[in-house]
Amino acid sequence: MTFKTKESRLLLILCSFFIVNALLSEFIGVKIFSVEQSLGFKKFDLNLLGVQNLSFNMSAGVLTWPLVFIFTDIINEYFGLKKVRFLSILTSVLIAFAFLAVGLAIKLVPADFWINQKVGTQEINMDAAFTAIFGQGMWIIVGSITAFLIGQIADVVIFHKIKNFTGERALWLRATGSTLVSQCIDSFVVIFIAFYLNPQYNWSWQMVAAIGLVNYTYKFVVAVLMTPLLYLVHGIIDGYLGQDLSRKLLKEAAKS
Repeated sequence: MTFKTKESRLLLILCSFFIVNALLSEFIGVKIFSVEQSLGFKKFDLNLLGVQNLSFNMSAGVLTWPLVFIFTDIINEYFGLKKVRFLSILTSVLIAFAFLAVGLAIKLVPADFWINQKVGTQEINMDAAFTAIFGQGMWIIVGSITAFLIGQIADVVIFHKIKNFTGERALWLRATGSTLVSQCIDSFVVIFIAFYLNPQYNWSWQMVAAIGLVNYTYKFVVAVLMTPLLYLVHGIIDGYLGQDLSRKLLKEAAKS
């Protein structure tokens, strides 16, 4: 493919943003932030399934994961299920490769002068900081990649089934509906593998269910709020492709 046509350039751009957002989500996800306090509210301190003092403490990866699902739906809409499925598998391989590269970097012996660095008024062990930030545990990596793959497969299949029923109408229904299901799967699978199966944590099922529900509630709200952005991106793409080419791609994608 020479990327001389509009559709080939569009596919390259969409796939690039899909992959980079997936990778970003994995690496910035090590930071846990308070949603309520970031928005200027007090923590909710919920009591759910016997688990107390729950609040919306989320992985920073939620900043970019919604974009992954938007690009999933857009690629599915214009280029079909098979391309999204291939892209999802490729992205999973790239994420695994990225973690392998980071793991090898962690094993490198640090230079003496680099270890202790002054940042502001604090002296920081840069090697320990690097390991703490990038050295995610194997259970978390496996859980994250597994959840991503299962969620993506569910997203594209549900999206296609709804589209077969609605035709080109109701973009919001197939996009938001498929995202809500896939986000639900993602919310519980990653926690189940990383913290329930992991003997280091050995969380109870109540803890998994409670935190999964809190995470999914946040993702549910974000998925609904992102619907206008989906229509905005759809409109920009239609304007770029032109009416005839856009309709052609939509029809071909529906058959794939």
